[in-house]
Amino acid sequence: MTFNLRYADYDSASPHAWPLRRPAMAELLTREAPDLIGTQEGVHGQLRDVHTDLQRSGKSYEWIGMGREGGSRGEFMAVFYDSGRLAPVEYEHFWIFDDPHRVGGKWPHSGSPRMVTWVRFRDLVGGGEFYALNTHLDNASHEARLGGARLLVDQMRRPAAPLVPFEPGLPRVLTGDFNVPADAGEGGVHDILLREGEMTDSWTAAPAERRSAEYRTWHDYKGPAPGPRIDWILTSPGVRTVSTKINTFAPGGRYPSDHFPVQAVLELEPSSRGAGEV
Repeated sequence: MTFNLRYADYDSASPHAWPLRRPAMAELLTREAPDLIGTQEGVHGQLRDVHTDLQRSGKSYEWIGMGREGGSRGEFMAVFYDSGRLAPVEYEHFWIFDDPHRVGGKWPHSGSPRMVTWVRFRDLVGGGEFYALNTHLDNASHEARLGGARLLVDQMRRPAAPLVPFEPGLPRVLTGDFNVPADAGEGGVHDILLREGEMTDSWTAAPAERRSAEYRTWHDYKGPAPGPRIDWILTSPGVRTVSTKINTFAPGGRYPSDHFPVQAVLELEPSSRGAGEV
């Protein structure tokens, strides 16, 4: 699952304050209980709430993340995982900036600091390992989004210092809010990640009969409607998409976030050190 949580607003006068949305969020996440969740925008206290609520699913969840302003400050690109299914082997954070390890680094044209959290996981049930990367690209600058896409390609395909090398051949799963439609055209973020990064969009890779209706994924609390997918799950060779959906769950008309989560059932192919559905 990739899910922009919408950062917590504790103003009780807000109609979408986090205390009002939290029960709907908890119900959605515990009903679905994904093995892996890449979240965007969550702040530290909010993520602790999500972690607490996820335990009601019957699974044992842990999470990895860091605030984009450093430590617990600012929004996180958190990665939640079912620790009974997945074991982290290593993890790292980097910023979308000339110096990827400068905490809070951002280009002058960027709206705010943007970062990536990645985790190398071992599948405890199906066998095999893979990398999960999670990000939230810039909302203000086309150039910053393109720079983020190219940095992601560098990390996944041809890392050089100070980026940490990935083990060649291991599959990769990229989750995120990319702040641009998936069909933005040649030379855009989606195109760079698919063409240069050798990724596949799980939405289009899923069999048509195992794909939900398509809606705009940022709905601004207005509900399902036609529009662009800006939240994606992308996969590398070695990963097969079994099914995918945009989840519009809203108990009592209460939307958990201003984004819909996007979900996919993925299978590591046998050549990827064993097979396992995640």
